[in-house]
Amino acid sequence: MNMIKRLCTRMLPAILALPLTVHISSANPSAKFAFSTSDLTLIEETTGTSGWVTILSAPIKTPAAKELYINASLEAGLYTQTLVRSKNNKKDTSTASVAIQVRALIDGQPAPPGTVTYAARTQTLSATLEGAIAGCLTIQNNPDGTQSIILDEDCVTPEEIELILSTLNAASFNFVASNVPVGDHMISLQARISSSTSVQEGSASAKGLVGKGTMIVQTLRATRTGLAEAGSEEGAQPAGATAPKTPNTWGRLKVLYR
Repeated sequence: MNMIKRLCTRMLPAILALPLTVHISSANPSAKFAFSTSDLTLIEETTGTSGWVTILSAPIKTPAAKELYINASLEAGLYTQTLVRSKNNKKDTSTASVAIQVRALIDGQPAPPGTVTYAARTQTLSATLEGAIAGCLTIQNNPDGTQSIILDEDCVTPEEIELILSTLNAASFNFVASNVPVGDHMISLQARISSSTSVQEGSASAKGLVGKGTMIVQTLRATRTGLAEAGSEEGAQPAGATAPKTPNTWGRLKVLYR
């Protein structure tokens, strides 16, 4: 026992003299979820943006070649006004059209399926009217003693009919890009508003706006499944038979629901 104590006493200074090394492994996890949101109007009411406007954006890092799932929800507002003015039974037509289109970009490149229409409207109003004739009628005495009612067409004023529609709805769409390379990526959401009008004697106007919005981005790994042959039990294959090739899960859904 005394020998063990003396041995430990002699070894202790040598042990304390050894360098102490601690290995700490630390790594920043790759982002799997990113979002961008706004509670303010992203594009004020306008007749057109003359091009794409970036309204939301968020960075995300992909640790491996995966799919990027982008969900974009926006308030889409439309305003259309058409007025027709007609007299003497002449048809008058006014048309107002407006559309809000959206696309998602990954590092400046459009994500599938490309440009999506979130809201659109074409409003056409037509009317055939005689016009307001109050004060434009005179009575004429004929040689045969009868009387006739004469209408002064220059005195007739057009009658008007106007239609105004203003709506605000929330719309959402999913964008999915496959095999996005490893690294940091910038996801952007863009919108554009376009409008047109056509009138004869009346008037028309069309405007659109993009209100509040939220964009959610996730990294996913899509799965692929086989498709069982029609008439056979799911998953059952004859001996030596090869499984039918199916490009993805959607191929299976098309067969099950057609």
